[in-house]
Amino acid sequence: MKSAVAAVALLWCALTYAQKSISARDAKDHVGQKATVCGKVASANYAVGSHGSPTFLNLDRAYPHQVFTIVIWGGDRSKFGDPEVSFAKKDICVKGEITVYRGKPETTAHEPSQITVQ
Repeated sequence: MKSAVAAVALLWCALTYAQKSISARDAKDHVGQKATVCGKVASANYAVGSHGSPTFLNLDRAYPHQVFTIVIWGGDRSKFGDPEVSFAKKDICVKGEITVYRGKPETTAHEPSQITVQ
């Protein structure tokens, strides 16, 4: 019985997470929530010389006017290949928790399964 209740709870959480798809523009209204955020990669940069060697995928508008950013830290980068090349100018969606950095919403992608090309 406990395993059935746990399975139902897990399924409910998964469906809730999967159904919440929002535009990059609307992500600012969902900070602190897990969601799927979709937009077009307007600019991408591998900041190899920066602390943590992040890759930034900026959606809908190019940096520094980006609407939403996907951050892939250097420690996870090898899982993605060259994301600044493979996702450039593509419509993509990312699943994760929406946070804010310097007033802009963002999500950190740790696994390639978090990002899908539309």
